[in-house]
Amino acid sequence: MEKNMAYFSQGGSKMLFLEERIGKIISELGRFITKNEIPLKDYEYVVVTEPIQDVRDIKTEWKSLEDTARCGGEGKYYFYRTRVIIPKEMEGKTVIFRWNTHRGTRRDTTNPQGRLYVNGKYLQGLDENHESIILTKNALQGTEYEICIRIYTGQEYFYSTMDSYIAIQEVETEKLYYDIKVPYDVARLLKKEDDNYISIIQSLNAVINILDLRQVFSEAYYDSIHKAEQYIQEEFYDKKCNPEGPVVYCVGHTHIDIAWLWTVEVAKDKAVRSFGTALEFMKQYPEYKFMSSQPHLYKAIKEQQPEIYEEIKSRIQSGQWEAEGGMFVEADCNLPSGESLVRQIVKGKKFFKEEFGVDNEVLWLPDVFGYSAALPQIMKECGLKYFMTTKISWNEINKMPYDSFWWKGIDGTEVLTHFIPSSDYDRMQVRDNRFTTYNAMLEPNQVKGAWSRYQQKDKNQEVLMAYGFGDGGGGPTKNMIENQRRLERGIPGCPATKTASSREFFHQLAEAAKKTKFPKWDGELYLEYHRGTYTSMARNKKYNRKAEI
Repeated sequence: MEKNMAYFSQGGSKMLFLEERIGKIISELGRFITKNEIPLKDYEYVVVTEPIQDVRDIKTEWKSLEDTARCGGEGKYYFYRTRVIIPKEMEGKTVIFRWNTHRGTRRDTTNPQGRLYVNGKYLQGLDENHESIILTKNALQGTEYEICIRIYTGQEYFYSTMDSYIAIQEVETEKLYYDIKVPYDVARLLKKEDDNYISIIQSLNAVINILDLRQVFSEAYYDSIHKAEQYIQEEFYDKKCNPEGPVVYCVGHTHIDIAWLWTVEVAKDKAVRSFGTALEFMKQYPEYKFMSSQPHLYKAIKEQQPEIYEEIKSRIQSGQWEAEGGMFVEADCNLPSGESLVRQIVKGKKFFKEEFGVDNEVLWLPDVFGYSAALPQIMKECGLKYFMTTKISWNEINKMPYDSFWWKGIDGTEVLTHFIPSSDYDRMQVRDNRFTTYNAMLEPNQVKGAWSRYQQKDKNQEVLMAYGFGDGGGGPTKNMIENQRRLERGIPGCPATKTASSREFFHQLAEAAKKTKFPKWDGELYLEYHRGTYTSMARNKKYNRKAEI
């Protein structure tokens, strides 16, 4: 370290110049991931107020759209359709469809969200974070695709423009882009005199020196892409990366509030979009794993999209999809009676067992506002072994001292508990980092932040990350999955990642708990926040309580 500090003090300006140079090249490569963009203009549309599930059920007459698509209003469903014919220049290439509403918000709460149908079949959700899909990996000239987009405008009254295009995806350029960008993002989190920072920047500089960007998409360009890819794999990933040490177990996830800024019916729609997107990613990334709780949402999929439901069942059998969580919905644990909590678990486990052949082990409650001390006993009697949340990190005053611990209930029952520690990395360690999230971004910042924030490093070397956009659904993005592919190699200066299920993580945690003494929390897990849980909508809560007794 002393040698590198001396090196940096002498050549620091050079290193900063190299960092900036690498960043510029990454931006350029990002622009070259697609080419031959063809805007799609010849759309027809209809507007309805009922949530039609199948585009083939539309009876309203389609109208011609003269200009760029524009949708808006409150609680409306817009359907747009057009036809795409693959041109000669796309023959044999990977062709994508891309869509955008230019709303500028990343959260799938109230912004427009859509479904994409290709040739009459529903494939995936569309939103500001999930804008594209691969139409084909081997395009044939003259092949025709019918594109149909179903957009729900949301609960806010606004209008938004929409545009779309097809393009060739430059697969090799994209791979090199991520191979350079992910370690670069790690380096930017490190102190400039850090050995790992200097090593990464020097390696990446050597990679970009190979690139010939004078005439993009020329023979010389592609030749340089191949050589740069070979160099970064052999000289950086193979020689300098090591997955030994702390590991962040990563499971794809999207938390969906069944009723928040939308109705219960809209929540079902969010599940259809989010689950379709997850399945589409599984086709592209065999290693990708996704977890979802709440049988209430699975029932909606079964009723509205039976083909999607059957595909989910198949992915559960293959191990890519994890149906876990324990309860029928992610229930409040403050106001319900003990009998109600038991019923939640009994009905939840019954559904997962009968529908998918899965016996749940994890009580998954990421966004519930406090936890009764009766839960450990109820969990044990219902066959649940592990408990997960993040919400206690939102406390206003007192910071919870543990992230992995034994939670002791009122009768003495103990359950192994893990609070997901995902948060932004604080390099300078100057802010209060108590807040953690169940909607993690799988990127170096939060992977490094999760391990830095974890409070039981002396007991355990693995933490859990549930990654993907949530609350209003959406789930993981392509960027996150591509990041994981590089981070799992063990980039210097950042914990390695591992794609896994929540159950895999807890089995590992249970093994760690056998080898060392984990701390213990006795009694209620009270959340010092969201106290309206007890008071808001009081009449509803009063009658709910009457119904219980």
